[in-house]
Amino acid sequence: MSLLSRRAAITSISALSAAAGATLYYKNSSSARPKMLPSYEATFSVPLECEACVIEIKDALSNIQGITSTNFSIPSRLVSIISTAAPSTLISTIQSTGRDAILRGSGPSNSAAVCILEIPPSVASTPSSSSSSSSTTTKREIAQSSLYGYGSPVRGLARLIQLSPEMTLMDVTLTSLPKGQYSVSVRRTGDISRGAASLGDVYYGEDGEREGVLGVLDVDENGRGNLVGEVGWRVWELVGRGMCVQPIGANDGIGRGGEVVGVVARSAGVWENEKVVCGCSGKTVWEEREGMVGRGMV
Repeated sequence: MSLLSRRAAITSISALSAAAGATLYYKNSSSARPKMLPSYEATFSVPLECEACVIEIKDALSNIQGITSTNFSIPSRLVSIISTAAPSTLISTIQSTGRDAILRGSGPSNSAAVCILEIPPSVASTPSSSSSSSSTTTKREIAQSSLYGYGSPVRGLARLIQLSPEMTLMDVTLTSLPKGQYSVSVRRTGDISRGAASLGDVYYGEDGEREGVLGVLDVDENGRGNLVGEVGWRVWELVGRGMCVQPIGANDGIGRGGEVVGVVARSAGVWENEKVVCGCSGKTVWEEREGMVGRGMV
């Protein structure tokens, strides 16, 4: 299947996910026949207080296609779900009951990764008064700053879960970006210091035939966008590389502005993260979660 066809397919997958709440079948297979998406297990921290909490969450999750198993532990405040649904769909469904949810782990060991998408450091940091006002870079940074507004530099999160040797589930959620269409791409390096300009070209693999542009998504008038789909990469091939989300028309790699960027890093597999209190900050997972939400991560 051509790159253009795969981009169209993954865009339609995003639309289906938004409409149905989950994606059970993907159509971007080489045979052009529907292909079932393999299921995976994910664990979530949820503030479960009693059996009524369990019943209410179970009822909400029953509306999601592709869930084959749910298990609840009130003492541990953990929910385990086996499904084909994207993590963002499961989280938002649990949150619809008035309870928060934190993804603690997903997929087998060494099969998951995460990428925090943020304003490039060169834009997020205000040029100092000692900077030369004639500097071309400084002028570009000031111009770009007007595209992002103020507050936390974080603008979203990409989750990657490898479901088979040939298939990885990608789940991208964006917040606080201007309305419009954006492309998501893998970049050759992990240098996010100057955004798209320092990340390098779109990375199509060493043979030049891999899908470097992973998909297209729409950001609505509330600044939110979501893209869920299958990508033909193994997680380990993406770890350490950059991801870039930028307005359509600016994906030539020169950093015209408006992009958010991040570096792909490994994350915990299912049951690999038992942390309750952070050893660095001393904060509980819920205190950390509050700070993350305040920074724009969902």
